[in-house]
Amino acid sequence: MQITETSADGLKREFKVVISAQDIATKVTGKLEELRKTVQLPGFRPGKVPVTVIRQRYGGSVMHEVLEDAISDSSRQALSERGMRPALQPKIDLEKFEEGSDLEYKMAVELLPDVEPGDMASIELERLVADVSDKDVDEALERLAQSRSSTEPVTEDRPAQKGDTVVIDFAGTVNGEALPGMDAKDFNLELGSNRFVPGFEDQLVGAKAGSHVTVNVTFPDDYPAEKLKGQPTVFEVDVKEIRQTVPGKVDEDLAKDFGMESLEKLKEAVSDKLKRDYADAARVKVKRQLLDKLAETHSFEVPAGMVDIEFEAIWQRLQHEIQAGNAGEDAGKPEDELKAEYRSIAERRVRLGLLLSEIGRRNNIQVSQDELNRALISEARRFPGQEREVFEFFKKNPGAVENLRAPIFEDKVVDFILELAKVKERSVPVEELLRDPDEEGEKAA
Repeated sequence: MQITETSADGLKREFKVVISAQDIATKVTGKLEELRKTVQLPGFRPGKVPVTVIRQRYGGSVMHEVLEDAISDSSRQALSERGMRPALQPKIDLEKFEEGSDLEYKMAVELLPDVEPGDMASIELERLVADVSDKDVDEALERLAQSRSSTEPVTEDRPAQKGDTVVIDFAGTVNGEALPGMDAKDFNLELGSNRFVPGFEDQLVGAKAGSHVTVNVTFPDDYPAEKLKGQPTVFEVDVKEIRQTVPGKVDEDLAKDFGMESLEKLKEAVSDKLKRDYADAARVKVKRQLLDKLAETHSFEVPAGMVDIEFEAIWQRLQHEIQAGNAGEDAGKPEDELKAEYRSIAERRVRLGLLLSEIGRRNNIQVSQDELNRALISEARRFPGQEREVFEFFKKNPGAVENLRAPIFEDKVVDFILELAKVKERSVPVEELLRDPDEEGEKAA
């Protein structure tokens, strides 16, 4: 076998590999001999089928298997002998092969860069700390109580107002045509919730129980249903009942609703939950600082192929957000500007990923099977009733398991660096701790 490096450009390498016809023939003969020992054909005793018959019947599939193995083994050997670590699967271009002649192919591969992590102990970071106050706990309890709010019929003779829930029958038509999904019976609609087409709820404010209201609205131009986009629509609505909201109370009954033996125990649980939430928010911010510092202090070439893959993933998500109307400022930017911006982000992500991977490798940071199992159980819980299917999916898809492993590994490496770095704590109000950094003009890590 001859392996010749034909090109070296940054992290890109190209090789020409030649495997002699004799080597190919020897491997084919060897596999045919192995096959002859086990194959059973009519008219021949087991193990006594002539090689010529075996070759005639199985020669094509054996040759295909031998060529695949030869290319796989030789490409791996070419990289191993030179101590090269491929960033992605090498690209193989078969140049020449005919039975009885040499096998020649080209291999193009991108290598992982040599990454030299800086001194983690020299990194200076700030961790924001916010105390859980009695006010925070009281407000959280009020939110819990609101989640237990109920409604009761309005007994006084008054019209519906915002905040009320009206029980209605309705039927809509577009140009006199009733379309599927435009009618319902005994529908509970909170006025002011903006659940319906703009203008629908406003026209029910002031209606009384037992009244009939004709509601005229126009569906938005960006409405998901194609037949309804921009269409003027008439709804005939019967208001059957008006109900008012009865706020939940912060009392012992609320505690029991949440499985607590007393209101005091519920307060303690809420306080502990807020402490965890604040700690998580503080960690997110300090991790972002850390990644920014690492990005600023480490510059090395990254494999273009890895950047391409990361960019495509980001770009597809962005397109979905634009289509859903959730892209914010990005929705109005020129495509070229967006692509340049997000390719830069993709490159940063790949560089940080390689850096964290190298730090983890050098310090023998690994994800244990127990940690992976906990992540798998947590993922399965997201799909109640389908836990078995989730486990089967991950069992059959090693790549999906890696998607669980990667964030755990990253967090462990981040924690390792934070132990080495100089982290100074600063007490701040809760509002500052929980403020979205993107609102402050920072770029997402």
